[in-house]
Amino acid sequence: MNLQTEIAAYLQNCEYHKKLSPKSIKAYGIDLRQFNEYMCSIREQVVTKANILGYIKELHQDHKPRTVKRKVASLRAFLNHLEFEETIDINPIHKIRTKFQEPNDLPKTIPLNAIKQILLVAHEERAHATTKYKSFATLRDVALLETLFATGVRISELCSLKVSDVNLEDGAIRIQGKGSKERIVQIGNNEVIDVLRQYREAVSSTADFFLSIGCHPVSQKIQPAKWLTNSKT
Repeated sequence: MNLQTEIAAYLQNCEYHKKLSPKSIKAYGIDLRQFNEYMCSIREQVVTKANILGYIKELHQDHKPRTVKRKVASLRAFLNHLEFEETIDINPIHKIRTKFQEPNDLPKTIPLNAIKQILLVAHEERAHATTKYKSFATLRDVALLETLFATGVRISELCSLKVSDVNLEDGAIRIQGKGSKERIVQIGNNEVIDVLRQYREAVSSTADFFLSIGCHPVSQKIQPAKWLTNSKT
C-alpha cells in the first residue's frame, strides 16, 4: 500500500463525496501528511499498532493534548475509510485507546493597567456627554464597569441583577450564581457605591438593575435625575 497515494485519494473523497469544508480538508491533509512523514522516517509503509503508538508518543513531545487528540482523530477517520474500502484487512487503531487527559486552563486575568485604562475611558466618555441620553448611557456604562471590576462577578450575573439584589446602604450585592446558588458580594469601595447611587437616581426601574441600551430616559419614560435636567440637548 502506498500511503501517500491513499491519503490523496481519501482527501478527494472528503471533498467530492463527503462534501467537507475546505478548512476541514486542509486540516485532514496536514494531519495525515504528518503521519506519512513519520512513517517515512521509520521506513514503514504498513500501518501497525506499534507504529501508531510510536506516532502518538512523538506527537505528545511536540504538541498539546488537544492537538494530539485532533490529529489522532484524523488518523482514525482515515484508517476507518481504508477499512471500509477494504484497502486494509485489519484496522490497527481499533485496538488503541486514545483518551487523553487535557489540562484545565486557568482563567486569564486582565492586567491592572488595562483595567485602569478601561475605567479612564469610560469616565472620560461620561464627562464629555452632551445629551441626556448620552449622559444616562455613559453613567450606566461606568456603573457596570466599576461594579464588574470591584466585585469580580461574571458578566451574566451582573446583567441579571435585580434592583432588590443591590443594597447600597450596606454595599452588598446578592448574586444568583450557577445552579441557583446564592452568594453575597461586598463592595468595599465608596466611590463605586457612589456611582451606583447616582445611577439608581437616574432611573425609575423596579425590576432589572442595569437597563439595556434601548432603555433610556426618553424611550422608556424613565425620569432623569436632577443633574440630568440641565444638560445640553
